[in-house]
Amino acid sequence: MIRLFVVGVPVIMLVWMQACQPTSKAQRIIDKAIEAHGGEVYERAMISFDFREIHYKIMKTPSGFEYSREFRDSLGNVLDILNNGGFSRSIDGKEIVLPEEREAAFTRSVNAVAYFAFLPYGLNDAAVQKFWLRESELEGNNYDVIKVGFSKEGGGEDFQDEFLYWINRVTDQVDFLAYSYHTEGGGVRFRKAINKRKINGILMQDYLNYKPADENTPLDKLESLYKNGALELLSTIELEDIEVEFVR
Repeated sequence: MIRLFVVGVPVIMLVWMQACQPTSKAQRIIDKAIEAHGGEVYERAMISFDFREIHYKIMKTPSGFEYSREFRDSLGNVLDILNNGGFSRSIDGKEIVLPEEREAAFTRSVNAVAYFAFLPYGLNDAAVQKFWLRESELEGNNYDVIKVGFSKEGGGEDFQDEFLYWINRVTDQVDFLAYSYHTEGGGVRFRKAINKRKINGILMQDYLNYKPADENTPLDKLESLYKNGALELLSTIELEDIEVEFVR
């Protein structure tokens, strides 16, 4: 009996300590954010919208995904599809073979638009690593700041990118985010969510997209720069003609 008691105490303590780790707190906050933005509706919905004169269709479930974009250029009608099977491009209905570097670039481009459009749903993907950093006050609201990274396995070519999410402690919504990226020379960005609207149960939002004067600015410094008006408004991310259809 004594031996079982002595061995059992550390096990119980270990479980308790693991439950209190920042990762567990981050998971609870992310789960509430996903619910606030649409929850299970994501799993049976296809979101379509126009962004910068390109038409997108985004569908993502726990077991698979398919992202497509369609536009017209000098070569004809272009259809890009990215799914569990990889990337494909067709022009006027005929699939074409792309150089490896072009395929990788198009894959990143399609995936980036889909990632932001579906936030925060994708933050429970298997490759996502999330940690609670701190509490914050921004523009009169209180936030939990969550740091997100990606494992090398399953994290894609951009697994080294890092994100910060400011999740409103009252609404559970993602109101601000910041991220670092390493493609095309790398840099950091800070975004403020605007024009929030629910469409068929999914909260869609646009963003004001800011950058610092120095692209090597540490990610965690962007909040203070924003508060001090020291970030440059680079662009506005606007999704138009949004439709949410239930496909299953």
